[in-house]
Amino acid sequence: MNKSVVTNALALILAIAGHLLANNLLFSVGLFAVSGAITNWLAVHMLFEKVPGLYGSGVIPARFEDFKAGIRELMMQQFFTEENIDRFLSEADGTATHFDLAPVIEKVDMSPAFDSLISVVQESSFGSMLGMVGGVAALEPMREPFVEKIKISLADISRSEEFDAIIREEIESPDVLAEMQKKIQSIIEQRLSELTPQLVKEIIQKMIREHLGWLVVWGGVFGGLIGLLAGSLGI
Repeated sequence: MNKSVVTNALALILAIAGHLLANNLLFSVGLFAVSGAITNWLAVHMLFEKVPGLYGSGVIPARFEDFKAGIRELMMQQFFTEENIDRFLSEADGTATHFDLAPVIEKVDMSPAFDSLISVVQESSFGSMLGMVGGVAALEPMREPFVEKIKISLADISRSEEFDAIIREEIESPDVLAEMQKKIQSIIEQRLSELTPQLVKEIIQKMIREHLGWLVVWGGVFGGLIGLLAGSLGI
């Protein structure tokens, strides 16, 4: 149910009823309520829509670029500062975030590492001996066990406190933080460039339209109270 429409309709009914019944008090209440509700409804409408002849209407679409600049400044100067990025890398209690790379390691193809091992063996003094036991083909059965073991070893290393300390030290270095900020800003800029005045208007309308509707309701209520006071005083 649209609160603005209901409020305006009720206020108009009161004004019409007061006029038809020749009841000045009821007419005053209805008239002032209509005036307050319509005035507030027009104010809400003028935030989002340009009204010909009314200077300052359509302020949100008109200040579209300022709106985008405000978002950019808010995100980069309030959220994604170097201090906040460093804080994001920590747990809520202030302890360092643990970087569990085991899931990533599990997905990595370690076969090239085994191929490199074979290449090292071939180029070493054991290369000639390898030919005596069947050559490279003799080592192929070891590929899967090797890959499995190296993944386990790397996962264990990634869980160590020393590894976490090294990762954090690298991530928190000024150059890395600056690069992270630059990439975040690039993402924000790209997303903001996709915004249009219409989209911005729809986003803001979605956030506040429901709450702004109460302005119309209270405009009608207070207008009616003023009308009641004016009618009672015979104004």
